[in-house]
Amino acid sequence: QVQLVESGGGLVQAGGSLRLSCAASGRTFSSYAMGWFRQTPGKEREFVAAISWSFGSTYYADSVKGRFTISRNNAKNTVYLQMNSLKPEDTAVYYCAADEMGGSSSSGYKYWGQGTQVTVSS
Repeated sequence: QVQLVESGGGLVQAGGSLRLSCAASGRTFSSYAMGWFRQTPGKEREFVAAISWSFGSTYYADSVKGRFTISRNNAKNTVYLQMNSLKPEDTAVYYCAADEMGGSSSSGYKYWGQGTQVTVSS
């Protein structure tokens, strides 16, 4: 069982930066792939970024590539999402997810956090 708690969301102006954190409970954090997804009202949950458990390989949605960076600290059981050059279209609730499989599909993740709101003003 893994419990995930996101933090770091908030209101920021376009062009600004935020860093989201996701703290995980459980002793096997290092063996889970971690992902970040986002969702706006009336839309499907959208893949943002993922990081593998083994070599720390990273994957990004085209819409955030070059602006967002996912990283993990296994000693702290935490995964991060550094978001730079934020745009109003990045406004969403951001969710952290974990699973042995991972990937870019939300169906590949068993465990989810409660989400944190990110609002980017123009």
